[in-house]
Amino acid sequence: MSTDILVVDDETAIADLVEVYLKNEGYTVHKFYNGTDALDCVRRQHLDLAILDVMLPDVDGFTLCQRIREAGHLFPILMLTAKVEDMDKIMGLTLGADDYVTKPFNPLELVARVKTQLRRYTRYNTGETPPQEVTEYDFRGLQISRATHKCVLFGEELALTPLEFSILWYLCERRGNVVSSEELFEAVWGEKYMDSNNTVMSHIARLREKMHEPSRKPKFIKTVWGVGYTIE
Repeated sequence: MSTDILVVDDETAIADLVEVYLKNEGYTVHKFYNGTDALDCVRRQHLDLAILDVMLPDVDGFTLCQRIREAGHLFPILMLTAKVEDMDKIMGLTLGADDYVTKPFNPLELVARVKTQLRRYTRYNTGETPPQEVTEYDFRGLQISRATHKCVLFGEELALTPLEFSILWYLCERRGNVVSSEELFEAVWGEKYMDSNNTVMSHIARLREKMHEPSRKPKFIKTVWGVGYTIE
């Protein structure tokens, strides 16, 4: 079964370069130069991952990402951005993106990030779990199962991306303890944490939104200022 990846970038040279590297890894690439055609592909084609440029001639990448998530698609989304400001990165992550790569980028790094996201997504969809480990938590109306990769809050199933599920599961595993942003990032993303990294904060905000958590007094994921996050 093929792995289908959507690539959207209005810079032909970049789109073609990404396509070549992905095809060399055996992936099936659906390449477009604008958001309108890409959305049509999302509607009719099974996809396993999307790579979206932020600056597009019609629908910008942030809007495209948001529409994909609103349609209920949970496959990983990587944003390509020429902007280095933290707020631009935070916006993409808050709208449901899983990762971002800043232009100019090394194609090999992009491929590595794609593989990381696909591994996580594959585990999410196959229900793959390590043997002899706790596979479910159930407390205070929150039910999360690693065996089925489902999360239910007060009877409502939450549409979590694989990355969001991994964050919530990691916090549940360490319930009652404070988890630093550094620990959470390195455990979930599998990369070295940088001091200026706002990725964790952005994903926590997105996760709280899906859990209908009030920003000032959340019931589940609480911020311990200057330390990290905890589920009590």
